Amino acid sequence: MNIDDFKIERYFSQYEFTAKYLLSSSDCDGYSVKYLLDHASSEELSAWENQKLGYTETKGSPELRRAISGHYQTMGTDNLLVLTPGEGNFCLMNVLLERGDEVICMSPMYQSLYQVAESIGCKLNFWKPEYQHNDWYYNPEQLKAMVNKKTKLIIVNFPHNPTGYMPSSTDWDQIIAIARVNNLYLFSDEMYRYLGTNPNYKLTPACELYENAISLWGMSKTFGLAGLRIGWLASKNKAVLAKVEAFKDYLSICNSGPSEILSTIALNHSDKFITPNNEKIAGNIKHFQDFHQRNPDLIEFSVPRGGSTAFVRLNIPKSTMEYAEILVKNTGIMLLPAETFDYGTDFVRIGFGRSNLAEILKVWEKYLHSGSN
Repeated sequence: MNIDDFKIERYFSQYEFTAKYLLSSSDCDGYSVKYLLDHASSEELSAWENQKLGYTETKGSPELRRAISGHYQTMGTDNLLVLTPGEGNFCLMNVLLERGDEVICMSPMYQSLYQVAESIGCKLNFWKPEYQHNDWYYNPEQLKAMVNKKTKLIIVNFPHNPTGYMPSSTDWDQIIAIARVNNLYLFSDEMYRYLGTNPNYKLTPACELYENAISLWGMSKTFGLAGLRIGWLASKNKAVLAKVEAFKDYLSICNSGPSEILSTIALNHSDKFITPNNEKIAGNIKHFQDFHQRNPDLIEFSVPRGGSTAFVRLNIPKSTMEYAEILVKNTGIMLLPAETFDYGTDFVRIGFGRSNLAEILKVWEKYLHSGSN
């Protein structure tokens, strides 16, 4: 694997901790440890204060897995494997795939979801969206037509990063059916689950609908706790989870004990974390709509159906990479250009999870009106 291929993270490493304003972050503002502990029960506080900093169970602590299973209808603790989100993707690809397998994945998409498969020697087939009236649509009929005898895995991500797309329940059922009829594995990145304010787009996790589906979720996006580095795989296919667990022995082996306890607290009091994040996202989307109305010639935008991001077209005479570089140098605003997603040169990702979005838009607008762009 060529580590330089991970364009999204390479670009973030260049600006994430040096740029003054981050307008493309996919996560929400991180909560403080104090905020988290302020919502803990007395028993949870005791577990935190009396923990011992030793090794933990490879699968994740029983308490954490019980807290996770409470957010599913049919996933018990034995249907869960706790690890870091990126580790989950890396391990799963390595235990499921072999050189010569074919993989269908969405495009644009977070790069590690397919780059690992390509590094194994798999052939990638990209399921691309239709873009009409400033909106996105992934047509299940196109997905169906892409499946062939060599296809082994379908990779999806809903709510979708970066477009904010969510399928209807009818389309979601069709996607699940395509995997089932063809006896394919379905890897469903659900890291943005529960994020989004449209009640018409709430999906049942793939792992609950299909026995060969593996769902990925975690603390990073939904809960605003990316620093805990806790995620998990959920599946009815326990044989696959066992293989991933064995592969994990060569990587982290086990999870951080303090992170497991803090994650358990957040999961047990999830409304204290998810509701403020969704309120923030809703408010920021309104700010961006107002910005769009004031600058209709610059951007094309429609409200995302879910998640914390949107992929907006910039109507500019240069590539989005060029524009992003100019903008960050002149204003301190970091945008994530389409080139980092290997998806043309016209779009940028906008993130709605940070509390200073309105301030950032004022800085951007002042720059636009300065005539120096």
